Amino acid sequence: MSMNSGRERLVVIGGDAAGMSAASQARRLRGPDELEIVAFERGHFSSYSACGIPYWVGGDVGERDRLVARSPEEHRARGIDLRMRTEVTEIDVAGKRVRARDVDSGAESWTSFDKLVIGTGARPIRPDMPGAAAPGVHGVQTLDDGQALLDTLARTRGRRAVVVGAGYIGVEMAEAMINRGYEVTVVNRGSEPMSTLDPDMGRLVHKAMEGLGITMVNDTEVTEVLTGQDGRVRAVATEDAEYPADVVILGIGVRPETRLAAAAGLPLGGHGGLLTDLAMRVRGHEDIWAGGDCVEVLNLVSGQEQYIPLGTHANKHGQVIGTNVGGGYATFPGVVGTAVSKVCDLEIARTGLREKDALRVGLQFETVTIESTSRAGYYPGADPMTVKMLAERRTGRLLGVQIVGREGAGKRVDIAAVALTAEMTVEQMTALDLGYAPPFSPVWDPVLVAARKAASKVRKVTY
Repeated sequence: MSMNSGRERLVVIGGDAAGMSAASQARRLRGPDELEIVAFERGHFSSYSACGIPYWVGGDVGERDRLVARSPEEHRARGIDLRMRTEVTEIDVAGKRVRARDVDSGAESWTSFDKLVIGTGARPIRPDMPGAAAPGVHGVQTLDDGQALLDTLARTRGRRAVVVGAGYIGVEMAEAMINRGYEVTVVNRGSEPMSTLDPDMGRLVHKAMEGLGITMVNDTEVTEVLTGQDGRVRAVATEDAEYPADVVILGIGVRPETRLAAAAGLPLGGHGGLLTDLAMRVRGHEDIWAGGDCVEVLNLVSGQEQYIPLGTHANKHGQVIGTNVGGGYATFPGVVGTAVSKVCDLEIARTGLREKDALRVGLQFETVTIESTSRAGYYPGADPMTVKMLAERRTGRLLGVQIVGREGAGKRVDIAAVALTAEMTVEQMTALDLGYAPPFSPVWDPVLVAARKAASKVRKVTY
């Protein structure tokens, strides 16, 4: 029990999706007289949508506060002692306490816990090269980061932006800067943008980005950020070229923010994320839980731990943790790796395994790629759509789906996500009773066209 009280104390590190949904769920199950909840957040904001930052920067979302689901004041009104601008600097596992520092005053103090939730999130990968920390170079992981970028844009006269990296954040930020009237160059070390897709599908995204006026530079690494006499960014350099830049946005992905956990001796996986059991309890530790972008999750298709930082997972982790901390019982079984994105009107979706994922875990597979339309071909607004499907040899089990197309393409991936979770074969998928009318799809939905083709290919395989 906590010192000086007969009630338990839950300490939460991190005031965003996983941490605060855990705190809120625990509070629903146990009142303030039974469970004291203290939460620490080092930034200015709580419970916000980091996924919405590119749309706020690009102007689709009007003001910052629309991205905040629940303010610190709202959390406090529900009996959660949320301490903003306070960074936890040490976890003392044996002593069951954490040390926290007030970011503004520097004052430090220890807080004891009976139960601990680690929701420290992720940090943007900053390349280890000259100039990476220069003014005008921005990551976009938190609302504080988004605000800092907008402040820079307001002060900057030039209109040239270079985005480093072409994953989800890179592609979304490239679109945001195009929407703001900037000349945009994307420098990407992969052969095509969106490395979460196979390169043949990434090529479709590449073409669409160039169609928007974005300059794509693939197979290239930035070696240095060049600065002017004022110390601010003026260009990025690669081995054989320079690209002028008034602002540089880093979109080269994130790493789990687990430095605190590692220093405390908690178990990390191969991707640097915390390892938990099905209840989201940190392995080997009875009273410590972790969730969100700082943990690794089980991929149900490959059977291996994976690092997939997404808000959907973070909120589910928080629900599971809060239920367990609050005396109930819940588990998080794993993920299939579903994600959607867009670049202007091009929708990009994927779930399950790419070709290289399937090869890495030793699966043999067949692939099919089909062209279809989002609606009946004769119905106005029928746009082309490409669906790629992977199925396991011999068994025909669905392994993955990638979709690139216009309106109505992206969310079709959810059909495949359900099929993957249910371990369906492509043959079984062909019989799915999906909704049909000409405004919504052709008679054979594009996902089912791909399933039919995959089933026929799997059947023809001889041994």
